[in-house]
Amino acid sequence: FYWLNASAYKSMAKMKAINPKVMAMRERYKDKPQEMQQEMMRIYREEKVNPIGGCLPIFVQMPFFIALYWVLLSTVEMRNAPWIGWIHDLSTKDPLYILPLLMTASTMFQTWLNPTPPDPVQARMMWIMPLIFSVMFFFFPAGLVLYWLTNNILGIAQQWFINKQLGLNTGK
Repeated sequence: FYWLNASAYKSMAKMKAINPKVMAMRERYKDKPQEMQQEMMRIYREEKVNPIGGCLPIFVQMPFFIALYWVLLSTVEMRNAPWIGWIHDLSTKDPLYILPLLMTASTMFQTWLNPTPPDPVQARMMWIMPLIFSVMFFFFPAGLVLYWLTNNILGIAQQWFINKQLGLNTGK
C-alpha cells in the first residue's frame, strides 16, 4: 500500500503548508460559517488539496482487515496451533496483552509523526481515535493485532522515508 500511503502523507503535508491561510480565513469568517466553508473550499481548490486525502489508505485496507478477522475466527486448523512465545493461538486474543500494547504504542508514534491538522477538533480526534481503536484491539484475535502491528511498523518506516523525501520535520 506504499503508493496509497505516500499520497496520503503528501496530502497531509499540503494541508499543513496551507494551515496559516486556513487559520487566517477562519479568523476573518468566524461569524459567517457558510462563507467560511465556501472560502475554505476555494483555498483547497486553488492549492489542489484534498481535505480527506489522508483517509484513503484506511478505506482501502478495511476489506483486507475484515477478511482477515473472519479468516482468523473461522480457521479450524489455527485453533491451539502454537506460534511463538506467549501466543499459542492466533485465533484468540493475546493472553498477556503484549501485542495490543505494542500496537497502541506504534499507533501513537505514527500519529505523532503526522502533521497536526489546523482544526483543533481534528487535532484532538487525531489522538483520540487511535486510543479508541486500541481499546478494541485488546479483544481481537492475536493474529489480527499482529497484522495491524506489522502494518503500523511498516507504515512508520514508510512515513519516515516520505517525510524525509518531502523535507518535513518528523519531530513536533
